[in-house]
Parts: sequence; structure tokens; C-alpha cells
Amino acid sequence: MNKKSIWEAYRFSIILIGAIIIGSFIGVHFGEKAKVLKPLGDLFINGMFTIVVPLVFVTISSSISSMSDMTRLKSILKNLILVFVSTGAVAAVIILIIVNIFPPAQGVNLSLTTAEALQPFQTGDQIVKAITVTDFPELISRKNMLPLILFSIVFGLCVNMVGEKGKVISNGLDALAEVFLKMINLLMYYAPIGLGAYFAALVGEYGKELLGSYTRAMIIYYPLCLVYFVVMFPIYGYISAGKDGVRAMKNLISPAITSIATQSSIATLPVNLDAAKKIGVPKDIREIVLPIGATAHMDGTVFSSILKISFLFGIFNVPFEGIGTYASALLLSILGGVVMSGVPGGGLIGEMLIVTMYGFPAEAFPIIATIGYLVDPPATMINATGDTVAAMLVTRIVEGKDWIKRNLG
Repeated sequence: MNKKSIWEAYRFSIILIGAIIIGSFIGVHFGEKAKVLKPLGDLFINGMFTIVVPLVFVTISSSISSMSDMTRLKSILKNLILVFVSTGAVAAVIILIIVNIFPPAQGVNLSLTTAEALQPFQTGDQIVKAITVTDFPELISRKNMLPLILFSIVFGLCVNMVGEKGKVISNGLDALAEVFLKMINLLMYYAPIGLGAYFAALVGEYGKELLGSYTRAMIIYYPLCLVYFVVMFPIYGYISAGKDGVRAMKNLISPAITSIATQSSIATLPVNLDAAKKIGVPKDIREIVLPIGATAHMDGTVFSSILKISFLFGIFNVPFEGIGTYASALLLSILGGVVMSGVPGGGLIGEMLIVTMYGFPAEAFPIIATIGYLVDPPATMINATGDTVAAMLVTRIVEGKDWIKRNLG
């Protein structure tokens, strides 16, 4: 990748992180006086909160309602889901162990307002309240994101099931999705000012502790992704095709570089398809698993989601412990990986889901969104290259252990 293409790929992230750094320096220099900039940050946060509800509904409903030709998926769908969930669960266990040994926000104690309950899914009543609402108007609220997501999925499926008559609605949803994504794009022009001002006020009030916690989180996350790539992927390769599968890992280098440079699993898809072909993954399997994986594979997202959750628990001085907490973090991370990854703006929606499901105050959103931008390159690498590994595992289940020799021989 030449310098121009790298700049084009990372331009917004560089500008945004630069604005946050500048805002943080302003906060360090001016201290409490920097709080005067907070209204500029609140404008951005309120804009995001306003757009996110209709964005969730139209993007998810549009994506599902426009699906077609699902028959080819049926023969391998259960194995694909099994592989995606299994590798995601392994990633979740790993990151849960890591964040308990090395808490990303250790030593940080900010006097932010904390909601009363931070452990969803503890009782039957909580589960019901988490996934349903009592009246339709309650659905159109950022406080009820999970019920809205479930409603959007069912609505999209029903539009799809109606057939020809539903195409008008599907096209309308697609157009609305484009409109709201354009609104997000316009709002993101203001993001450097909004987040820069917000962090100036935040650092001015809470000092250098917050900046140190970000550094600690990145020191944990980046090496973890590298170790997962060089250790777990060869293990999956061995499971899928023995020593030949391990040797096939050399074909992941090009997808890894492409995914880091483009920060997009979709953009990496052609490179992944070529890598899977060289490895010997059958055409029908690679052409089903890889496109779906580009929008629904979740190992990197699981890492980042649980890192974000544990980070917020630490920032708000709430212990990140207990089976209920771990189970809810696992559920939200998988939901973020499978449901949100295929939706434009899904990262922000997933972060909003974390904030609302745990009852964190609005101040938590820009904090967690910043982590999202910081961890995106290695998370994308794990997601994208993991798609080819997943295709190998699915092939092992479908065709038996000698598949790689048969297909390359």
C-alpha cells in the first residue's frame, strides 16, 4: 500500500485521534477551565443519540428484508454458525482471563455518575425487560436498544417472507438507510470538534488518569491480537487439516496486511477468497463462508467488546466480576459480532448497546467510542483473516480430515 492509499484509509481515524489528543492537552493545560467546552461535545453526543434509533431499525430491517437465495446456505449453515460461535467463545474466554489479570482501567477512579444496576440478565423479569417493551412508543428509545434490534430483525424477516409485495418496503428501507447513513456521515464531520471538546472537558475535570487508562488498554489489546494471530490460528489450522493446515497459514499474510491497511473486512474479501482458493477450500464453501464471515465473523469484535465493557466497569469503579457479569458480557460481545458487524455503523450501534444495556450514563458513550477507533485496525485483522480460518474449519466438518490433500492434489 502506498503512502496515499494508507492516508486515505486512515485519514478520518488520524484526524479524530489527533483532535482527541489536542483536546486532552487542552484539558491538561487549562484544567477545570476546559469544562467550558463541554457543550460542544454534548452537541455531538446528543446528535448520535438522536440518529442511532432510526439508524438501527432501518439498517437491520433493510439488510434482512433484501436477502435472497438462501437455499445454498442451508447445507452448511449450521456448521458455519457452530464455527463462528465456537471461535468467538474461545476468544471471549481468552479476553475475560486477560482483563481480569490486567484490568484495563486499573487505578482509575473517576467521580462519574453511575447507574444503579450494571448487571443485566440476572433474573427472568430482567430478561423479559431486556428483550421486550410494554408499548410501541417505548421501542423508539435508545434505552431499549435490544428490543429494537429484535423487532428490526423480525420486521425485516416478515418483509422478506411477503415476497414480491414486500420489495417496495424493502426498497424504501434501503433508501431510508442511505438517508440516515448520510446523516451519520454529516455528523461525523463535526466529530473531531465534538470529541475534542468533550475530552478537553473530561481531562480538565478528571486529570491524566483517563489518558493513562487508554494507554494501558492499548498495551493489553494490541499484543493480544498479535498472539491470537500467531498462536490460535495455527491451532485452528491444525484442527482443520493437520500439519498441512498449519503450513497453509502463510496464505493469511496478504489478507492480514490488506485488512490493517483498509480497516475493512469487506475490502479484504477478494484477497481472502484468493487465499482460501490457494489453501484448497472448495469453491462453494469459500463463496458462502467468506462473504458471510466478512459481515458476521466476530473474534476481533469479541475481544474489543469485552475490553470496552471491562474498561467502562473500571472507569466507573464497578467490579468486573461474577458469572452473571461474564455471561452478559459474552452475550453482548457475540451480539455485537454477529448482528452488528454486518450493519453499516454497527460499531457505534454496538457501543451504544453496551452503554444502554448496562445502564451507564451518557458520558460513557464517547469514552467507549474512542476505544473503538483505537482498537479497530487489529480487530479488523482478526475478523478478516479469521474468515479464511473459519472456512477451513467448516470444510473439515463437511468434507472430512483429508480435504486439503484431495483438493490440492
